[in-house]
Amino acid sequence: MRLYHPGVLRTLVLLGAILIIAGCTAPQVAEANIRVHLSADGGTLDVEVPAGSTVDDALKAAGIIASPLDRTDPPAYTVLGEGSEVRLIRVQEEFTIEQVVVPYESQVLRNESLPEGQEYWLQLGENGLQEITIRRIVEDGEEVSSSRVKTVTVKEAVPQIKMVGVQKPFAPLTIVGRIAYLVDGDAWVMEETTAKRRQIITSGDLDGRVFSLSPDGSWLLYTRRSEDENTINTLWAAPVAEGTSEPVDLGIANVVHFADWKPGSVLTVAFSTVEPRPGAPGWQANNDLALLTFSSTGFIRQLPVVMEVNMGGLYGWWGTNFTWAPDGLRLGYARPDSIGVVDLQTSSLTPLEEYTPLQTFGDWAWVPGIAWGPDGNFLYGVIQSQPEAAQRFDLMAADPTQGDPLVIVPDVGMFAYPVTSPLDESPSGERAFEVAYLQAAFPAQSESSRYRLMVMDRDGSNRRVLFPVEGAGGLEPQRVVWSPQPLQAGIGHALAVIYQDNLWLVDSLTGEAWQVTGDGLTSRVDWK
Repeated sequence: MRLYHPGVLRTLVLLGAILIIAGCTAPQVAEANIRVHLSADGGTLDVEVPAGSTVDDALKAAGIIASPLDRTDPPAYTVLGEGSEVRLIRVQEEFTIEQVVVPYESQVLRNESLPEGQEYWLQLGENGLQEITIRRIVEDGEEVSSSRVKTVTVKEAVPQIKMVGVQKPFAPLTIVGRIAYLVDGDAWVMEETTAKRRQIITSGDLDGRVFSLSPDGSWLLYTRRSEDENTINTLWAAPVAEGTSEPVDLGIANVVHFADWKPGSVLTVAFSTVEPRPGAPGWQANNDLALLTFSSTGFIRQLPVVMEVNMGGLYGWWGTNFTWAPDGLRLGYARPDSIGVVDLQTSSLTPLEEYTPLQTFGDWAWVPGIAWGPDGNFLYGVIQSQPEAAQRFDLMAADPTQGDPLVIVPDVGMFAYPVTSPLDESPSGERAFEVAYLQAAFPAQSESSRYRLMVMDRDGSNRRVLFPVEGAGGLEPQRVVWSPQPLQAGIGHALAVIYQDNLWLVDSLTGEAWQVTGDGLTSRVDWK
C-alpha cells in the first residue's frame, strides 16, 4: 500500500474539487448582435440588436415610438434574424361629418270621389337633411378605407302628396240593401245605386280584421288599429245612416279572428280575443267567446261568457273562428284541428270533424272557412281530404244532428271559403239556396294559387264558374258576400267580390260582372 504525505493529499483533494466544479459550469459563449433594416416615417436605417430580439425590441433600440394604431410588417411580436427587414406603418383615424340632403318622396293618392284626371296638391314636398359621420383610415398618408359610423337625421323629409281623381264613368247599377266597403282605412257605403256613395268613417285606421254590417244594415262593426304598442286594435260600432249618433267604442281590445252581430238581437255582439305577443304571429289566442250589448248613447253591458279562455286544441295559439247560425242559438267554430258547433245555451262544443293540423312550416296555422246554410240545417266547410298529402282539400256539408260530414266538391283548395245565399222560393214552392265558393286554379298548390268564384246548388250539383272570365287573372283568397235580395226581376242574387283591389258585383245566374270602384284601394266588403 502506497502512502502520501498529508500535504500532498490535501493538494490532490483540492485539485479534484476544482475539476468537478469546472465540469458542472456551462460553457460561456459570447452573445452576438444582428443587424436589422428598419423603414419608418419615409426613411430607412440599420440597427444592431441582440439575437433573439423582436420587432418591438428593434423599434425601441432605434428610438422609434409607435402609436396604438400603428402597425408593423412583420407583426411586433415576431422574432428577428440577421438581415430582417421591418416596416413601420403609421396609421391615422380621421372622423368627418358630412351633411347630405334627403330628397322628398312623391306620393299619389287615388280618389274615387274625384273625376278621372282631376288633380289636387295636398302637400308640397320638402327635402330633409342628415348628418353622416365618416371614419377614414389613413396609412402612411394614403386613405385605405372609409366607412359610415353614425347617421343623424337633422330634418325629416316631407313627402309631396298629390290627389288624383280616378272616378271612371262606370254605369250606375241599381242595388238593394246597403253595401259597406273598406277603402284605405276608411269606411264607405252605397245605397240605392252604385253611384250614390258616401264616406261614413274617416279616421283612416280601420284594419279590416272585423268589418260587418248589422242584420238590418243600420250599424257597422269594425276594428281600429291602436296607437298603443301593447294593443293590436280596438272594437267599435258606428251608425250608418246620415245624421245619426257618433261611433261607439265597445271597450274591447285585441280582436283578430272574430266579432259579429248576433242574429235576432238588437245591438248585441259576440267576440273572441287574443293576447299581444312580441314574437310571430304577434299574438297568443285566448280562444274565448263572449257577448255584449250596447246602446246608441254608448251604454255597454257585458253578457255571460260563453267560453272562458282555453288552449283551443292543437295549434290553439293561432286562434278559433266562429260563425253564427241563423237562429242565433248556435255558432259554428273552426280551429286548426277541428270543425264543430257551439251551443250558446249550454256553452258546449260538439266536434263534427277532427283532423291533424296542417303543417304550414311558417308562423301561421290553417283554419278552414265555414258557413251555415240559411235554414241552419247544414254547416259547410273545408276539410283535408288526404292529410298525408297535405295539399288536398274538399268542400263538405255536415248536418249537426247526423254526425259524419259529406264531401260535395273535391279538391277545391285550402282557401275555398264557402258562403250561402239567402233562401229563395222556387215556382214549385220549394225553398232553396245556393253556395258560392272559391276554386283553386292549382289545387295541389292552393296556398299560393289564385282562385275562381264558383256557384252550385246546396247539394253540390249544377256547379258553374262565375268570375273572372277565362284567361283573366284569378282572385286572391277572400270571403265573398251575397246580396240580401235579387238585384231585379230576371237577375239573380249578386255577389260582391274584391278583384285587383277593386269592388265588383257579379250576377249569380249569368256571371255578368260590373266594376264598381276604380281606386285600387278596396280591401273588405259587406252587404245587408
